[in-house]
Amino acid sequence: MANQFYDPGRDRAARVRELFARIAPRYDLVNDLQSFGLHRFWKRSVIRLAEPNPAKVALDLCCGTGDLALALARRGAKVVGLDFSERMLEVALKRNNLRQESDPGTSQGSTTPRFVQSDALLTPFPDRSFDIVTIAYGLRNLADLDAGLREMARVAKPGARLLVLDFGKPANVLWRRLYFSYLKLFVPVLGRIFCGNADAYAYILESLKHYPAQVGVAAQMRELGLVDVRVVNFLGGIMSINYAQRPL
Repeated sequence: MANQFYDPGRDRAARVRELFARIAPRYDLVNDLQSFGLHRFWKRSVIRLAEPNPAKVALDLCCGTGDLALALARRGAKVVGLDFSERMLEVALKRNNLRQESDPGTSQGSTTPRFVQSDALLTPFPDRSFDIVTIAYGLRNLADLDAGLREMARVAKPGARLLVLDFGKPANVLWRRLYFSYLKLFVPVLGRIFCGNADAYAYILESLKHYPAQVGVAAQMRELGLVDVRVVNFLGGIMSINYAQRPL
């Protein structure tokens, strides 16, 4: 039976928008549960590779509830978080407001991110605007993956770092089967319990089947002329970071 939120055709963006509108209120909770809290470590790894500092300007595409945008800002970078889901941005803004209320002076050296509602395939920024461009769990959801990578490269300054965090496909066939079974059998249960819809999280496996994952994304980065292309795998490749830089 087809997943109600996955459409490889012209309705892809509308279905994804509907999906995130549904899961936004419980998105952070389910992330913790399905990853056993490990998504926090993976995101910290992205931040380490990005090397944000007060001299850098960063763009976090498909920013969702703001994890990466807020983490980049805590390191002093000037940050824009962009997402096309109004509901997800509402959660990100609430989290940002709570952060400011708990620390009115904001932690020394940190900044406040600016959140923008827009399409990651057609961002409202000039060429060569950012020193860091990140996207976590978003590239897999775009209607056109290649166009998404091209947009990341377009807005990146020469020497900028581009980082993609997403679900991967383990090279080991047995490990991949076990991992896919976990995504098929357990994760949708979380969707049913916390979002009232199993398809909301069964979507992860369905979208991953059609996603080129870490090896394919690395190949496309090279085709775009990006340099220092690397893949950082976690837990045997079930999660990965694709890293690259725009040439000087």
